[in-house]
Amino acid sequence: MPVPELERAVEIMDRLRSPGGCPWDAEQTHESLTRYLIEEAYEVVEAIETGDLHLLREELGDLLLQVLFHARIAQERPDGFSIEDVAGDLADKLVRRHPHVFAGAEAGSADDLNEAWERNKVVEKQRTSAVDGVPVAQPALALAGKLVSRARRAGLAVEPPAGEEIGARLFAVVEDAVAAGVDPETALRRAALEYRRRITAAESRT
Repeated sequence: MPVPELERAVEIMDRLRSPGGCPWDAEQTHESLTRYLIEEAYEVVEAIETGDLHLLREELGDLLLQVLFHARIAQERPDGFSIEDVAGDLADKLVRRHPHVFAGAEAGSADDLNEAWERNKVVEKQRTSAVDGVPVAQPALALAGKLVSRARRAGLAVEPPAGEEIGARLFAVVEDAVAAGVDPETALRRAALEYRRRITAAESRT
C-alpha cells in the first residue's frame, strides 16, 4: 500500500500552510480554490480522453492536491475536519454501500447495484425531493440530463420547458438522450471533439 507517500503529501501540505511555509498557500480559502478544483477535474477528463496514462497520473496528483488543500484548510477551524476524517467517511461509505462485498448480500446485476446505490443515498442523506443532491453549479447540459434522469427514476411526469427558443429545443434533445440511455454531456462532448478534429483537418488543407 502506498500509504507512506500519501502521508508525505499530507505533511508537505501541512508545511505549506504552516508559519514559515508558502505565503500564497497560506492565503488560500475554500472559495479562492474553487476554480482550481474545477479546472483540475476537467484536466483529468482530458487526460483520460487522450489515453495518456503518464498525463493522467500527473493530473490525478493535481486533483489530489485540491483534496489535501481543502482538508488542511478545514482542519484549521475549531469545527473543521482533517484529511483522515475525509478518508474515514469515504471508507465507511464504501463499505456501507457495498453490502454484496462486505456483508454477504446478493450482488445482482450492475444495474441492480446502481439502483441499490441510489436508494442508499436517498436514505443516508434523508432526501425528500428528486432534485436533492443535484448540484446546480454543474454545466447546463449535465444539469438538465441529471434532472431528467432523476424525474424518470422517481416516476414523475414533468412537463419539459415549452416553446421554440433554443433552450427548450436543447432540453427536448436531452430528454431524448436520457430516454435512449445516453449521457447528453458525454455525447455532445464527443461530437464537439470530432468537430474540433475536423477544424484542424480543414486548416491543414488550406
